[in-house]
Amino acid sequence: MGETLLGATIKREVVRPADVTVAEINEDRRAAIKRQYGVHVTASPADVIVPSEVILFAVKPQEFADAAHHLQGKFRRDQTIVSIMAGVPIEKIFRALTHAAIVRVMPNTPAAVGEGMSVWTATPEVDGVAREQVGAILGAMGREVHVDDEKYLDMATALSGSGPGFVYMLLEAFIDAGVHVGFKRNVAEMLALQTFIGSAKYAEATGKHPAELRNEVTSPAGTTAAGLLILESAGVRGAIIDAIEAAYVRSRELGE
Repeated sequence: MGETLLGATIKREVVRPADVTVAEINEDRRAAIKRQYGVHVTASPADVIVPSEVILFAVKPQEFADAAHHLQGKFRRDQTIVSIMAGVPIEKIFRALTHAAIVRVMPNTPAAVGEGMSVWTATPEVDGVAREQVGAILGAMGREVHVDDEKYLDMATALSGSGPGFVYMLLEAFIDAGVHVGFKRNVAEMLALQTFIGSAKYAEATGKHPAELRNEVTSPAGTTAAGLLILESAGVRGAIIDAIEAAYVRSRELGE
């Protein structure tokens, strides 16, 4: 996700490569990042701090403690820490780094194609200028929304963070169903994928409630009505709600 953010912000000219320094311990990865993006690279996270206004933590949560150990107390008051580490609460970041200006973000994987959804919150120490910078950085990956309370990030983790995994399972089922009724797999994939994309774009463009859109394609005693009856009988709606609730509960557990 860190590299996705790097590529998106450079592509959309939110940042200049000359103004970016990336810390990467793997020598081959360092060379590849420098070659592809033209940014400064270093093996030492401490080298990132001095020239930076915004410092992004894109390490795995289990690697954070080790990284923080080398950086604790080295930040200036005017610097903003941005974390995209899943399940690492602001309080834990503050204790580890002894720095108060923190932004925590929950992005998702469609950010890789500029269609991401990033939900973020910030401590009071993050000023207006820094908040605008963060909004622009995250906006390069798709949409971004600021929330006032960190509790909403656990909710976002379940809905928009884990959500793509649930959508892909539904997409897979559509494709398999297409094959089952007689389509070649490549044709079923095209039909299913475009149905998901088109339906989402149409819902966005019209602004109508999903139930209203569903009613528009459901004729009395028609094919859609027959299929919807099966979905409702199987409890698909409730299963999706239960899945998102389970993801939310798990997100809270991981943050404790």
